[in-house]
Amino acid sequence: MPITRAKSIDALYEECKGFDLVLVPDAPMASALNRRLDRPHFGPFAITPRRLAAQRREQDEYRLSFLESIESTDLDWKEASHAVGNIHQCWEYQGTVESILEYELFRTEATRTVVNCISESDTTLRRLTEYTIDADTSVAVVGLTQLTALERSILPPDYETIDPFTDETFDYPPFRVFDSPAAIVDAVLDTVTQENADDVGVVLDAASQYSSLIESAFEAAEIPYHGGPGFDDVPHHRAFLQLLRSAHAGRETRISDVRPLLTRFGKSIDIEHDEKRLYDSDQQAANWLLELHDEVRTGTFSAALDAYESAADTALDAFRDELSTLGLLHDPVTEEAVDRLEFYVQTYDIPVDHGNEGVLLADAKSAAHVDRPVVFYLGLDEGWTHSPPRRPWVDRDREFERNIQQFQLLLQNGIDQYYLVQDTAGGTPVTPCLYFEELFDESFERFSDLDSVPHSRAFRTTADGFAKESLDIAAAEVTTISQSSLNTYVNSPRDYFFSRLLDTPDKDYFREGNLLHDFAEYYVAHPESVTDETLAEVAESILDEVDPFLRGVDREVRHTKYRLGLQTIVEFLDTNPPHGDEFVAGNDGWGRNFFAEYYDRPIDTPHTERWFENTDLGLKGKIDLVHDSTHLLDYKSGSKKSAYSIVKHSALDPPSDKPNFQALLYLAHQRTVQPDEELQFTFFHFLETLDDIVAGEASLDDCLTTVTYYPHTFAEYVATEAVFNELKSEAANDCNKTFSKTEYEEYRAIFETHELPQTRDSDELIDSEFGHALTARMKENVGDYKYVKNGCKQALRHVLRIRNKNYFADDVDAFEQFVQERLEELNARRAGDERFPVGGLGGDPNYRYVDNRDCILEEESR
Repeated sequence: MPITRAKSIDALYEECKGFDLVLVPDAPMASALNRRLDRPHFGPFAITPRRLAAQRREQDEYRLSFLESIESTDLDWKEASHAVGNIHQCWEYQGTVESILEYELFRTEATRTVVNCISESDTTLRRLTEYTIDADTSVAVVGLTQLTALERSILPPDYETIDPFTDETFDYPPFRVFDSPAAIVDAVLDTVTQENADDVGVVLDAASQYSSLIESAFEAAEIPYHGGPGFDDVPHHRAFLQLLRSAHAGRETRISDVRPLLTRFGKSIDIEHDEKRLYDSDQQAANWLLELHDEVRTGTFSAALDAYESAADTALDAFRDELSTLGLLHDPVTEEAVDRLEFYVQTYDIPVDHGNEGVLLADAKSAAHVDRPVVFYLGLDEGWTHSPPRRPWVDRDREFERNIQQFQLLLQNGIDQYYLVQDTAGGTPVTPCLYFEELFDESFERFSDLDSVPHSRAFRTTADGFAKESLDIAAAEVTTISQSSLNTYVNSPRDYFFSRLLDTPDKDYFREGNLLHDFAEYYVAHPESVTDETLAEVAESILDEVDPFLRGVDREVRHTKYRLGLQTIVEFLDTNPPHGDEFVAGNDGWGRNFFAEYYDRPIDTPHTERWFENTDLGLKGKIDLVHDSTHLLDYKSGSKKSAYSIVKHSALDPPSDKPNFQALLYLAHQRTVQPDEELQFTFFHFLETLDDIVAGEASLDDCLTTVTYYPHTFAEYVATEAVFNELKSEAANDCNKTFSKTEYEEYRAIFETHELPQTRDSDELIDSEFGHALTARMKENVGDYKYVKNGCKQALRHVLRIRNKNYFADDVDAFEQFVQERLEELNARRAGDERFPVGGLGGDPNYRYVDNRDCILEEESR
């Protein structure tokens, strides 16, 4: 079925102007018809059944009945609200307040109590039930099917119906497709001004992001509007509720949980403290809030409101009136009372005086008529679809027809209609409102499948914006980069950009990792000062430092974790003490050490915390432990990774989805210190064996992952006699058997005639010319046996395992070139040649490793 054309207000007026009374389904249509009256009229002309029966503006009957119920009964607030909702809904559909008692499932004592309570209340529903229209009144009804059974019950025996639709179809305007909700809001602001605001209506899903976006945009542009935010959207109302809630939140409340509240009060705490418990913070603003919490918890709601108004320098008269209406004003601020208040504010529409000037904001699920010449429709997605009540008194098919008719009327408001939509969100197609499936004959999945026009975002100037001052200063050149910055940059240049601008909260694992590193450095310098008693004291001191980040139940577990981790560090360093003379690995030890200050002992060792900045390579970093001149070690408090995983995630073309260049970067520097030497880099995961220690089965080897750098290209290394001997004795059975029956010279000769391919795929290597040549040579020397062919395959797989767990000269050469290219690219972007893109070399970033997720639009082009 196509969209049926709706009659204009002028056409409807012409049809109904001769009647004494015209009943319409919504108030905006009544107002529009009344504005067109061209003759004196006694009493109401166009009016809704509710307003006619009640002789007053329409009110939130659910809220008023709820207030009556909690005042007159002992029911729990949620129980009363649930009963009120069902009774009102059934009353609307069946015509009487007692009709709900006909349904056994709803015939509860709570329902009976509420029925008895509200049946005698002066509500619009009761007035509708009792009201009748004088039989001598000529009555016209516009959109009879839009009225509920209760509204139709007031109709006289004789009345005329006026169909709001014509027999024609409505040629809807094209959908105007934008990239984002912000672009849609910008498009609206390109048209709306302070001068024409009274001529514009905006229809949107009030529960969607469009609501807050358009409201904040209008406020920023000083464009008047009405029909927008409700009582619970007022910032001070929300903040007062948050104050009440946070006062009872308990000792696990984090500073991040109350940051919006502190901001509302003009208080500031550095973001690095966000993850700390509020009750254990030494920040002045936190102490101020805790004192306010004490004042709120021990007083009444009235006293809490006084305290808030004094702290925020504002008056919340509307909230005070509402607390009085609820009977809470002089009650203690208990957690149960706060729960009830929060439930009430979130459930019911509390009246707010919006005025009636400016742009009209209309909710897509409640409005059918918007009497404005220009109407913008924002979103038109599945959020616009009504969900018919799942109750036995509701005819769902009839309700669907009622809703789809209202939807058709809504789409045709105004002289000019603009359907502003988004085709995709986060790479996923946006589903159009489900009513379109009934209204359009063509099949579609997204708005671009329909008659649509793509739009790019308009850049507008609504004000002077931020003051700007041109500075003739060149961007400072980045000459070196650390492994963590390189990892971030390769994953997402945009995330790297924000990481240079924004601070991030300190984390418990950052703090504990740094402290455990500090102890390891301290122990290398002063092993003689550490005893079992010292380890217990160190574990306790680490726990005290990390405690503000922890839940109370975590303390004992963490203490055990730290004690065993320290024990593992001591055992490793006792078994493998660093040795060698003063190294040229870097500058002097770097930064403060917690335990050096705690025990008042200096750290003076050439092995620990060696900072380097290699401008020739463009690399910098800090080596935790120079075990000896050819062996570097890094302490890790996280879970253990295999050598294969380490090499895999340092891939360059393309980069891994979890780029990590630490080992590769440090080895690249170290080979300039110790050229032409075999080097090793070890990750010491000192918390890896906690469970095994408890079980008495721990082994230090299970904590260590080592990757080796060979000062040869991979092809050169594979051609060595050492690898040939591995194939004879350490590889799989058929491989050992095959190569033990030939000589090294035969093996070496293959490398002189065939080039080893640069691949990390075993099947590709086996099927290469080199693989075929190796197999042919071995068959010629050993014999054409099945085990020889299989042994060669095993040899090639063994060779690739060597490559995938170690680094070679050509790997490090490629990495050094890769770093130089990234630095050139980075400096060009810093100079403004191009924006920092969201996606890195590997495509879209891995968002699990993006630190500044809130600053990055996922759908933004790279």
